[in-house]
Amino acid sequence: MGLGWRPEIDLTVERLPDVDFVEVVAENIRPGRLPESLRVLRGRGVPVIPHGVGLGLGDAAPPDPARLAHLASCAQELDSPLVSEHLAFVRAGGMEAGHLLPVPRTREMLEVVADNIRRAQDALPVPLALENVAAIFGWPEDELTEAQFLAELVDRTGVQLLVDVANLYTNQVNLGLSAVGALDALPLASLAYVHVAGGHLHDGIWHDTHQESVPEAVLELLSELCARVEPPGVLLEWDDAYPSDAALAGELGRIRAAMTTAGRP
Repeated sequence: MGLGWRPEIDLTVERLPDVDFVEVVAENIRPGRLPESLRVLRGRGVPVIPHGVGLGLGDAAPPDPARLAHLASCAQELDSPLVSEHLAFVRAGGMEAGHLLPVPRTREMLEVVADNIRRAQDALPVPLALENVAAIFGWPEDELTEAQFLAELVDRTGVQLLVDVANLYTNQVNLGLSAVGALDALPLASLAYVHVAGGHLHDGIWHDTHQESVPEAVLELLSELCARVEPPGVLLEWDDAYPSDAALAGELGRIRAAMTTAGRP
């Protein structure tokens, strides 16, 4: 069981029992000047995964070499088993989107993203895992579903998958895309680990906020995933409005129960 490490809850992450691995936002740390809490966790043998949010593997331009070098340095400094990033469009023409936007899922864009992934893989000292994103819109020119697009990328590049079941739920609510259908189409044999998180509905739009209790519908999707494959790890993301240690422990317990419901330990 994993938990997203944030500086606001560093001591909580250290204290909670049965946290088997953590994930840290790569853009928020400096190799060579790691927070003491991450050093403590590494000293205990807890794996730490750098999780990128700004590489822009879904951009038309190739990944920035400086950003790739930073991810590589994070992985080396933390002795990480892998690095994860998003299948997302984040910038164009020097302008930042300020959000992880969905990639136009066309055959032409598939070639671009596959090339970007290969460049990233060549620059990283460890395997790369690619995460599906939450969306409030889809591109009208889409030719493939997200699951088909990801499956093609896995086939072409060997990239691993970070499946965010909360994001699958978001896209089901906002775009009418079947989350269970996505699980059936994704190449789960290439699964690196899983994300779960909370959110809320506002004016008919599901907002993936990462600051609320995980809804039962997301836990049901986790059970569906676990019925298909035993995930190497499941990680809870919580990014703001942090609850008590007991509340976070309770959320981790709910996640474990959802995994057990699917017949997995």
